[in-house]
Amino acid sequence: MMQIDEKSWRLLQAVQADGRQPLKALAQAANLSLPATAERLKRLEEAGVISGYHAEVSPNAVGYGVRAIVGIQVPQPGKRQLIDKLLQMPDVLECHHVSGADSYLMTLVATDLPHLEALIAQINIYGETRTSIVFSTPVPRRGLSPPTA
Repeated sequence: MMQIDEKSWRLLQAVQADGRQPLKALAQAANLSLPATAERLKRLEEAGVISGYHAEVSPNAVGYGVRAIVGIQVPQPGKRQLIDKLLQMPDVLECHHVSGADSYLMTLVATDLPHLEALIAQINIYGETRTSIVFSTPVPRRGLSPPTA
C-alpha cells in the first residue's frame, strides 16, 4: 500500500473535484512543481490509488427519470448467474456485495416506473428483492479525504 502524504492528498482532492483541471492548477493545489505533479500523478495511477478519470452524467438530463436502490437476497447457487445478468444490464449503475439481510445492493436507473418494473422483473427470478425509489440525494457522491485517526 502506497503512503499518501499531505501533498498527495491535496493533489487527490483537486483531481477528484475536477479531473479536467490543467496540470498547472493541480500543481498549485498541491504546492508542487509541474514536473513533480506529473510524476506524482503517474505514481498514484501506477499504484492503483487513482483508478480512472470519469465524467459525471446526470441521469435526468439524458432521460432516466427514476433512480432506485434495490436489495436482493440470493441463495448461494444463484449468485454467479445474477452477477452475469447484472453485467449485461446497462441500467444497473453499480452493485455491492453486502452483509445483512440482502446479498447485494444495487443502483438502477429507469426512464419511468414501468421500465423500473421490467428491470426488477429481470432480476426477481434470482431472489427476493426490496426496492427503494430515490426522491433526492441530499449528500451527493463526493471524493475521498484523508482518514481521521
